[in-house]
Amino acid sequence: MSVAKTRVAIVAPVHNRCDITLQCLRSLSKINENGLDVRTFIVDDGSTDGTSIAISDQFPNVNLLHSDGSLWFTEGTNVGIRAALKGDPDFVLMMNDDQIFDADFLSSLVQTALANPRSVVGSLLLLWDTPHKVFQVAPVWNVSSGGWRHWHKQTIWTVPERPWEVGLIVGNCLLVPAEAFREHGLMDSKRYPNFGDAEFTPRLRKAGWKLLIDPKSRVFCQPNNVPAAVRKMSLRSKLNALVFDLKNTQNLRRRFYGYWDGAPTKIQAVAAFIVFFVRLAAGKNYEGKWGENLPEPRLCEIYAKRVG
Repeated sequence: MSVAKTRVAIVAPVHNRCDITLQCLRSLSKINENGLDVRTFIVDDGSTDGTSIAISDQFPNVNLLHSDGSLWFTEGTNVGIRAALKGDPDFVLMMNDDQIFDADFLSSLVQTALANPRSVVGSLLLLWDTPHKVFQVAPVWNVSSGGWRHWHKQTIWTVPERPWEVGLIVGNCLLVPAEAFREHGLMDSKRYPNFGDAEFTPRLRKAGWKLLIDPKSRVFCQPNNVPAAVRKMSLRSKLNALVFDLKNTQNLRRRFYGYWDGAPTKIQAVAAFIVFFVRLAAGKNYEGKWGENLPEPRLCEIYAKRVG
């Protein structure tokens, strides 16, 4: 008698980085799929470097969707999720293409999700050039820090040994039950064209879903590019980056939206936004060089009471 497999749809938007996308798909092709029925959906958002042709040639089983370059991360992912949900999966894995995977990363995510009903589970993200170093995992909300405090010095040796509950999960590699999309919709691509996870996972948390990090699910990510310094930009470029272009990592409107939607309360959102500017003016921004040099408590200590 055959045992029903857990159906997982993997979704990623891609644009003009063919070699990285192919590296990602090669890594996925080697993972442990025992007990899983895995289908992959790649949304090629207007690539002009031959990405779609290469995927079709080398990975013919991948479901390839096309757009004109206007989707960006959030709506590109949404397009893939809509297509994936038509196949009635149990889970959707949202991911970026600039990462490679431990062989058991997906099976571990699924086991953690099945053991914790109504949970959304993120992988332990590590940097592929320094694979012991944790990347963008388990930020902590604190008004006095100026919002979400991300960590600079955490390693595989400083995180909890079992899955632990957090307030926000970045969308680099995130397993979401299909039920969550059906109950709460997809990511908000209008306010967050490039950072929809900043609103989506806190929305699910506020609706009663657990947000968990699974330390046994290891994914190795490309380091973020350092954004251009705002002070060196022309006035027009500054206005575009800080006010108009919601896709820009430095956009202040996008930051405020993230606080407004992600903070525990609206009062805390406004207070933290003000504190962020005060810290920035004082040269004590946790996201800058000053913050990188601060000592940090170990995540296993911070989250000691939230370990499953």
